[in-house]
Amino acid sequence: MAKYIVFLLVCIQISVYGQNQESLEKPPVFESCSGQPFQNLKQCFKIALNKHVFENFEVPKIVEENSYRGSVKVLFEVDKEGNFLILYIDAIYDQLKTETNRVFESLPQIKPGTYNGNPTFYQYSVVINIPLTNFLDFESNISKSADSIPLKVNRFYDLNQASLNEFDAVNDSLVPFQNKEYSSQLNIPFTHSYYARFDAQMNAIGTNSHTASKPFLYADVQPYYNIEAKKNALAKDKSTWLGRKFWNEHLVQVQGEDYWFIVDPIFDLQVGKDTEADFNSTYNNTRGVLIQGGLGKKFNFYTTVFESQGRFAQYFNEYSESLKAFGPDPAIIPGRGIGKRFKSDSYDYPVAEAYLSYSPTDFLNVQFGYGKNFIGDGYRSILLSDVSSPHPFLKINTKFWKIKYTNTWMWLNDVRPEVVEDGAFLNKYMANHYLSWNVSKRLNIGLFESVIWDNSNGRGFDINYLNPIIFYRAIEFATGQAAGNAIIGLSSKYKWNNSFNIYGQFILDEFSLDDVTAGNKSWKNKFGYQLGVKYFNAFEVDNLLLQFEYNQVRPYTYSHNTIVLNYAHNNQPMAHLWGANFREAIVIGRYNYERWFADAKIIIGERGFDFNTADDSFNYGGNIFRTENDRVGNTNIRVAQGNTTAVFHAELQTGYILNPASNLRLFTNISYRNFDPQMATSTTIKSNTLWFSLGVRTDLFNWHIDF
Repeated sequence: MAKYIVFLLVCIQISVYGQNQESLEKPPVFESCSGQPFQNLKQCFKIALNKHVFENFEVPKIVEENSYRGSVKVLFEVDKEGNFLILYIDAIYDQLKTETNRVFESLPQIKPGTYNGNPTFYQYSVVINIPLTNFLDFESNISKSADSIPLKVNRFYDLNQASLNEFDAVNDSLVPFQNKEYSSQLNIPFTHSYYARFDAQMNAIGTNSHTASKPFLYADVQPYYNIEAKKNALAKDKSTWLGRKFWNEHLVQVQGEDYWFIVDPIFDLQVGKDTEADFNSTYNNTRGVLIQGGLGKKFNFYTTVFESQGRFAQYFNEYSESLKAFGPDPAIIPGRGIGKRFKSDSYDYPVAEAYLSYSPTDFLNVQFGYGKNFIGDGYRSILLSDVSSPHPFLKINTKFWKIKYTNTWMWLNDVRPEVVEDGAFLNKYMANHYLSWNVSKRLNIGLFESVIWDNSNGRGFDINYLNPIIFYRAIEFATGQAAGNAIIGLSSKYKWNNSFNIYGQFILDEFSLDDVTAGNKSWKNKFGYQLGVKYFNAFEVDNLLLQFEYNQVRPYTYSHNTIVLNYAHNNQPMAHLWGANFREAIVIGRYNYERWFADAKIIIGERGFDFNTADDSFNYGGNIFRTENDRVGNTNIRVAQGNTTAVFHAELQTGYILNPASNLRLFTNISYRNFDPQMATSTTIKSNTLWFSLGVRTDLFNWHIDF
């Protein structure tokens, strides 16, 4: 019987894999092709398109007068509604580009292509020969449909064939370079500005995407947004090697039969002025290198090494020095790492980030590296954010049906002098579970839990927390309630339509139902929430994203009566940048047009700090590093209590993308900050400053300066 079952399963599998791939794929269909047999549809599409172009294309007069003989190369898409969309045109005459646009705009809406029965978009590249002939040269790509069917892609060659020739170290010859980066298991470097470019596509109604757990894999975004095509569309017509490398391509591109890798230089060179500072100027001088690639089809690697020196706005420097670790180093640069003294008033802060990515199957990806992660659909996250320094992590992403399950284990440090033992930083560990479920084509719900434990009594990394599905509260009770600090959370997103998304988060550190019903605002009720809305292509302006977000976290959230079990790393929060005991409202606008971009942001908030005086040394709940045992009271605990501080931050950044491949940008940034505490103290300093800077940056991570 067992042999019969095995034989039957093998037969079924052979039958499935033996199906003609064309039974899964159906190309777009012109009305004139609707009666054709299935096997003729691809050819009929080409004939119908050829007929339309041949009958409607009018060669411009200037082209005929110059007896031009050449071609127009077109990259276009038939979207999920059957509309034709031009992505890129390459032609020597602008008049040819205009005429090509006109002809394609005159094409009728047709029946969209499908993959496994679901509408999807097809991409084609065609060549229109001049003088006009009665045929077109085709290449086609099919992109993955919304139900996450594995991708099938025929390579799209760059329209400038010379730019594809790269040295192959194996056979010592020139071969066309296939950029596998955009379909790989590598992370798309997470910056809010860049992710806004495909936010609308990822959040369209009916997409089976999961947008909270970041950074995204290229392979996850590819079904909804063709990054390679968009970057190719921005390519400048450069014939020289230097011109292509500066404006369009990675510096080094190498491939063999079973490997590929890319090398790019990294820069963040900027100068500026802070109106409040005593020194003449601010600056940052970062140089580095980025190396990424793949071995075989399932293994990818990524590494960046930064060497940096900088002097920032006065408030930024003061905050950096308030984070000072044990030892001689004077500061921790927020989001980057320990800063050594450079000259008399600057910092030297080297940083390295790297990870290995392995996908043994289509539904599983494993990453091990040194970097940061983020959970949420908003600008902030009250679950897990990227505001702290990079740290070692192990992450497993599992996707099936309408589920994405993310397990992350992290190795963190508490670097305060009071917890250092024998001159060594205190190690602690964090484990997170995040389950994302697309309940319907509009609604997503996420469940989150996290626990932090330390290395007390030589405990080390507790193997109990390697269990990927057990509830951490159960482990906490099994190992002792003082053994860890467990937090649970909830996230949600609702797609009102393709223009509006509503999202939110809720974090619960501790809860007392009796105190809630009593209405006494107990200190035990440690929770926070986020509410936000995104407006895509706002007011029918393409690529304009508007966003509103409100965040509030009650006092003492993320802290613990054992001070080492706070929700932090390297003296920086692992969730919201402001820690706890605050409320804030944020308005954001982002716009991009071809290589130009602009980001604007306004933040209005209230924060509650400690007074830190001889007469009042209580913990008011904003400093997550202090023990709860020093709290100011048990009841009547309110948000922004203590040394209430009004915060206003406005920021505008505009710029131009110099190289889309490496995301090298020319930018200018201006920010205004008003920080107005009820009482000025040594740690809470009144500030009113305007910080202006300009420079060139390889944009790979978020800079957080709004604290």
